[in-house]
Parts: sequence; C-alpha cells; structure tokens
Amino acid sequence: MADILILGYGPAGISAALYGLRAGLDVQIVGKDGGALMKAHLIQNYYGLEKPLTGEELLKVGKKQALELGANIADDEVMDLMFDGKDFVAKGLVGDYHGRVCIMATGAARKKHPLPGMAEMEGHGVSYCAVCDSFFYRGKNVAVLGSGEYALHETEELLQVVSSVTLLTNGAEPTAAFPDKVRVDKRHLQGLVGEGAFQGVHYEDGTEEKFDGLFVALGSANATDLALKAGAAFDQGKLVLDENLQTTLPGLYAAGDCTGGILQVSIAVGEGARAALAAIKYLRENRG
Repeated sequence: MADILILGYGPAGISAALYGLRAGLDVQIVGKDGGALMKAHLIQNYYGLEKPLTGEELLKVGKKQALELGANIADDEVMDLMFDGKDFVAKGLVGDYHGRVCIMATGAARKKHPLPGMAEMEGHGVSYCAVCDSFFYRGKNVAVLGSGEYALHETEELLQVVSSVTLLTNGAEPTAAFPDKVRVDKRHLQGLVGEGAFQGVHYEDGTEEKFDGLFVALGSANATDLALKAGAAFDQGKLVLDENLQTTLPGLYAAGDCTGGILQVSIAVGEGARAALAAIKYLRENRG
C-alpha cells in the first residue's frame, strides 16, 4: 500500500512524486507512456535547461529523478480506479496498485469522436463508463465504440449483464483479442440515430442498426473516465476540482494537462506540486 498513488509519469506525475518522496512518503507511479511530450521535438521554453531537450529526453530525466529518490514506477495501462471508502485501487492490464490517496496525471483527455449527435446524446443512451451504467442495460443489446484494450475492458464489464455486445471500430482494426461472442463491425460510421436519445448508428454505406446503448471507449481511459469510475463528479465533460486540485472525492486529485487550460510543461509541473502538497497535508490531517 503506497501513501500516494500517481497515475501518469509525465511532468505533472513526476513533479507530484518528487514532493511526496521528499516528504518521506511511499510513492507508487503507474504510467503507460509519456503522452504528447514524447512527441515534442525540442523543449526550449522551460526554466533551468542548460540546452534544449527533446520531450523523450526530459521524460527520462524526470523518471530518473523519481527513481533515485525511491519511487516505485510500473509501466501499465490503468483501466479502472476504485475507492473502497478508505483507499484507492487502480486496476491495470498487468496488476493492481493501491494508494491511501491518488493523484491523476494522465495527460490531456482524448478527443471525443466527432460523430453527429453524440454530444447531445451523452447521458441519453451514450455512456463513457461501463462500470457506472451497465446496470441500466441488463438484458439489452449494446454497442462499444473502440478497438483497443480499453474497449475490451469495457466490453468484458458489459458482457456480465447485457444480452449482446457489438464492437464498432469505425474502420480501425482491433488491437485487442475480443471474445468470440462479441460481433465486430469494422464499417465506417456516419452518425448516430435518435432524437434526444440514442437509438442506433448510421453507417457510411447507408444502412442503420438499432442498439439500446452505446459505450464510447476510444484510446485509453483518461482522468475523467477514471474519476467517474471512482465516484467523483464531473460537469460538462470536465472534472470538478477545488482550489487544491482535489476532486469531489476526498483524497483524489488531478494535475497537469488532464485538468485543461494551458497545456505546457511548466503548468503541469506546478500543478503536480500543488496536488502533491495538498495530498501530503490531507494525509497528515486525516490519515495519521
């Protein structure tokens, strides 16, 4: 059991880890990759750099700092985040990770699929959380939009209660091994069917197919997805955070690009520090 569980090892996550480690706390970091920073050619506008570094080089320096101070770092993709009323558990493809508090630093939220009607139908047949909403589709026929490991995770959750799951890849090839009982449809989508509430999808070939619900699982689970699964509130697609970057769930914080705003390394580092300082104070005041 770590004192601080940090999801993501970009600038925000590593910054939070450094503060937690310097406070003498046990820190567990879980990350999948370096996100957008991995693709940055040269970082030239960050304080203290003797010479420009690539995004990949900066990430390596940060991880080395955290490791030398005693952090545990796991390379894993987190699918679920749960809160049992006391501690947090992040469930990954490789293992489970526990923390007394949790800081989400998973990078910028992925873009939602620009299908006509999707935004209007969120909460009316379109969902982003199988754990949260599968109960409402007991014995019904649903579709999952996605093609990777996260889509597989949501599919497996749904299969426990629904009648059938159809995977809609929108032209992409599946990158995960889906169960045989899941029908995979690779046709390109044109839009959603329904007025005010989701009723099905419209394919580019001109045909339509009816479904009782649509679960969107594109890419990897982002901070909003994970916070929602844990029980925190969000408003208009964004996490509800206080001045200390704490969600509505005590002990759960967010930092960096996943909070929105200016997507810069300097901002992410600062938010990582803010979240960590708040988490350290919370642990000392509430957890002994």
